Amino acid sequence: MTTITHDVAGTGASRPAPKLNRRRKDWRGWGFVGPFVLVFLFVFIAPLVYALASSLFSYRAFFDETVFVGLSNYLKLFGDPLFWSGLWRVILVLLIQVPIMLAIAMFLAIAIDSGRLHGSNFFRLSVFLPYLIPTVVAALMWGFMYGTNYGLVSQLNGAFDWHLNPFANRWILASISNVITWTYVGYNMLIFYSSLRTINTSLYEAAAIDGANEWQIVRSIKIPHLRGSIAITTIFSIIGTFQLFNEPSIMQKMAPSVITNSFTPNMYAYNLSFSSGQQEYAAALAIVMGIITVAIAYVVQLRGLNTNEGRG
Repeated sequence: MTTITHDVAGTGASRPAPKLNRRRKDWRGWGFVGPFVLVFLFVFIAPLVYALASSLFSYRAFFDETVFVGLSNYLKLFGDPLFWSGLWRVILVLLIQVPIMLAIAMFLAIAIDSGRLHGSNFFRLSVFLPYLIPTVVAALMWGFMYGTNYGLVSQLNGAFDWHLNPFANRWILASISNVITWTYVGYNMLIFYSSLRTINTSLYEAAAIDGANEWQIVRSIKIPHLRGSIAITTIFSIIGTFQLFNEPSIMQKMAPSVITNSFTPNMYAYNLSFSSGQQEYAAALAIVMGIITVAIAYVVQLRGLNTNEGRG
């Protein structure tokens, strides 16, 4: 191999040409992200692949064998009225309870941010406190108050000669939605409040100089600034609603004739897997619910991005 030399300052002296500095791959970064990647693959990807593979099989108890059935579980699911009734219930909760919860959370956040609410720190903590209570405990507590033979509703019925029954078929979704709203309104309120605290106060001063009142400031400055937070809280609420399980599952013992084993898709999948021995069918149900949740959340996120681009 020939070494190329260069004459230095015409003196006749020569030196070797500098070697190219080839950058070597640095694997140190994987030392930091590697543990997370392994946990992510083991906790998320592996169960997802297993559920997807299981949904393509079916266990036949008579022959005591598991056979490949392809998409039969999915076709069976699409014709299952129990699945559609449970899905319709969570959609009703999503369309009615979630907007009410987010509206209350937004109102509370704006009220606290206004600076005109006395004891705002105590009020903010009080509203957030129910989120710290475990869901099971909250469901048990509200279930006791809903009881027609005991608790608060029973006392109200006796005092005013009412016939309230929160566990009746027509009121059960409202009763469960009330528990969800009570639990999560403080969490969403903090998200909105944190977003409001990032607004430059000079905007308020400029609006006041222009003669804007408090309502005009809320409508023109605060609410438009909350659009990103609204999209985030909506996505979280969509995911939580389609995963509805704890509240109806706890209250099922208090209203067994109303809250059935297929009251929500998650309850249906749980009972299929652990009570009926239909793990493969439950896996197909879980895959379908995951796709529905991701699709709706993606549409909400996409709409939020388009709204922000339109504002820009």
